[in-house]
Amino acid sequence: MQQRTTARLILRAPTLDDLSSLFSIYGDPATHQFNPFGPLKSVKQARSVLDGWLAHWALKGYGQWAISTREAPGKVIGFGGIDARMYLDVERLNLGYRFGVQAWGQGYATELGQAALDYGFDELRVPEVFAVVRPQHYASIRVLEKIGMQRIDTLADVPGQAPSLVYHSRREDVPPAFGADPVPL
Repeated sequence: MQQRTTARLILRAPTLDDLSSLFSIYGDPATHQFNPFGPLKSVKQARSVLDGWLAHWALKGYGQWAISTREAPGKVIGFGGIDARMYLDVERLNLGYRFGVQAWGQGYATELGQAALDYGFDELRVPEVFAVVRPQHYASIRVLEKIGMQRIDTLADVPGQAPSLVYHSRREDVPPAFGADPVPL
């Protein structure tokens, strides 16, 4: 299983054992206050999300990580990372994350976001990484801007609501790293 660490976090591929943590975090209305589709309503929905992540890992060799702290490695505090996602009809490498409420306000999203960008550019050697955020989600907007992502567009991805904001970071805008040529998504 692929695992990475940051100063305070452990990032690892999710497993079926993470189902209850996923449902706890993704089923919490507080963690979905800016998600127009709302929280997951059942363990069955959570299993579907987890199955999608596991399939992405099996196909691509990377994806959403289960996140814990170095201080408590057995407790998942969130999920996040980069994976291939559709932006309407275009596939992009997308940075996303969701942390349990108890993990908010501690800089974990910024730490995870920077680690995900580093992984995308330095190891996957992708040319750019995108992120989509709802326009009123100021905390996530601040995180994206702190890690150097720039707003480049909007995306009408939620019918009847204001468009989401699209951010991106390009590999050419960060110092070059040693390694292989870029790989396809």
